[in-house]
Amino acid sequence: MTTLTEADALDGLRDALGLLKDREQVAERLLVSSAKHSFDPDKELDWEAPFEEGKWFWPPELVSLYDTPMWRRMSEEQRILLSQHEAAALASLGIWFEIILMQLLVRHIYDKAATSAHVRYALTEIEDECRHSKMFARLISHGGTPWYPVSRVHLNLGRLFKTISTTPGSFTATLLGEEILDWMQRLTFPDERVQPLIRGVTRIHVVEEARHVRYAREELRRQMVTAPRWSQEFTRVTSGEFARVFSVAFVNPDVYTNVGLDKREAMAQVKASAHRREVMQTGAKRLTDFLDDIGVLRGVGRRLWRSSGLLA
Repeated sequence: MTTLTEADALDGLRDALGLLKDREQVAERLLVSSAKHSFDPDKELDWEAPFEEGKWFWPPELVSLYDTPMWRRMSEEQRILLSQHEAAALASLGIWFEIILMQLLVRHIYDKAATSAHVRYALTEIEDECRHSKMFARLISHGGTPWYPVSRVHLNLGRLFKTISTTPGSFTATLLGEEILDWMQRLTFPDERVQPLIRGVTRIHVVEEARHVRYAREELRRQMVTAPRWSQEFTRVTSGEFARVFSVAFVNPDVYTNVGLDKREAMAQVKASAHRREVMQTGAKRLTDFLDDIGVLRGVGRRLWRSSGLLA
């Protein structure tokens, strides 16, 4: 396959979803949106208010053990406590992922014109992700739960991935990390059963992440058309493997021990849970449909996505 130049890409280039948009125009619109709709969590959220008795920290239907035999044996208090620890584990996962994302964005813009809107927006997104990571860290500390780091294996796989990833692979991983959590958070922030602070955190994240998803989707479409064939194939395989890592890292097993449950039994029930499988596949569907449309879910990569449990 012949690699197309940027000029070619701006001259009527299409993919299965239609005409690709001008990279600079997309970035300019996102910069305008960032100026209007960005938040300082330290000022926007009431960090002094105590948690409300009886309210959840994550919608119960999104808690990993929901509708399992173990869940039915748990008291309401223990279920809510599990939701608190899983919210902390997801915030910890989010920090890990966003630190990877910031490094990938810096690599992406390293050799591009610093005066371009595309680069200026990438720097703006890095600012957003810094605030999000600090917000998640403050949320964990505020709740008094442990920080839940990913396993040493996943930590090192992340280190390897961010070192060897191609540009399209980086944006595919970006969308994987953002879109499933985004789907869950869109269910969380309007849910009045959930703690107000959690709802506030998720509302900020949803509003700002919408821009990040738009930027990554537009750039990934461009990359999957203009990148050389080897890079496209490498993206398919690495994205499938990252999906496998991400799906396992999504629930930290230590949350079960810390709320007084048997870790092995809990993990086995989550793995066997049809409800949990449906939640994860529904959360990923918008993304997997998009990736399928632009040619990422093919061959070995598609089989890896299926084995991750995120693709039906």
